[in-house]
Amino acid sequence: MKLDLLAIAAHPDDAELGCSGAIIAALAQGKKAGIIDLTRGEMGTRGSVTTRDQEAAAAAKIMGLSIRENLNFKDIYFSNDPEHQVEVVKMLRKYQPNVVITGAIRDRHPDHAKGSALVKQACFMSGLSKLVTDLDGHRQEPWRPSVVYHFIQSYYIVPDLVVDISEFWERKMQTIKAFKSQFFDPGNTEPETYISSPDFMKMVESRAKEMGHSIGAAYGEGFTVERNIGVKNLLDLI
Repeated sequence: MKLDLLAIAAHPDDAELGCSGAIIAALAQGKKAGIIDLTRGEMGTRGSVTTRDQEAAAAAKIMGLSIRENLNFKDIYFSNDPEHQVEVVKMLRKYQPNVVITGAIRDRHPDHAKGSALVKQACFMSGLSKLVTDLDGHRQEPWRPSVVYHFIQSYYIVPDLVVDISEFWERKMQTIKAFKSQFFDPGNTEPETYISSPDFMKMVESRAKEMGHSIGAAYGEGFTVERNIGVKNLLDLI
C-alpha cells in the first residue's frame, strides 16, 4: 500500500502528541496515512507492552489510519546504526510515502532525537539504488520521500511551519487519551511520571494554543524542516 504520509516515531504515543492533528487533517482530505513506532515503549514506568499495544491500536482507530506497525526496536537501547537504518528503509520502500514526519531534533527523552536522526538518515538511504533490501522474499525498489518534517515534543523549538488543527483538536485529544496507562488518570495507582501529571496535559494544550495563535488559529501543531519550504505562488500561503 502506498501512503501519502507516514509518521515514524520512537514510542507509541509520540506521534499522537506531536502530529496526530496534522495526520487527521490529511486523512480528512482523502489522503492515506500511517504510523510506524520504532519501539513498544517497554522501558516506560507505567503500563506494559500489552497495554501499550492495545492503546496504540485504539488511537489508530480513532485517527482512521491506513496502517500502524511496530519495528520492535529495543526501547532506550536502539541505535542509529546500519542494522536499524536498513529496517526503517524497508518500511519506507514498502509504503513509499511522499511525506515523512518524525520526532523532534532535540528533546528531553534521548530516544526522541536519536529516533529522529535515524529516520532522517534512513529517508536518504532509501533512495540509494545500490542499497539492496528484500521484504517478504521480494526485492524492493528504491524510494525517497519528498520531504521530512520533525514535530516538536517537550522542549520548545521555534517551528518552521505550523499546521492549523483547530477543526481536529478534540479528535487529537481523543488519540492522546487512548493511552490511558501513560497520562493523568486519578484511578491509576502506578508511579507518577513526567507525562502523567495534570500539568503535562495543560502544557500540551497550551503549546497547541500558542502554535495556533501564531497563525491566527485556535490550535496548531508546529514542525521543523531542514530545507527551505517552497511554494509556486505566494497566494498559496494565505
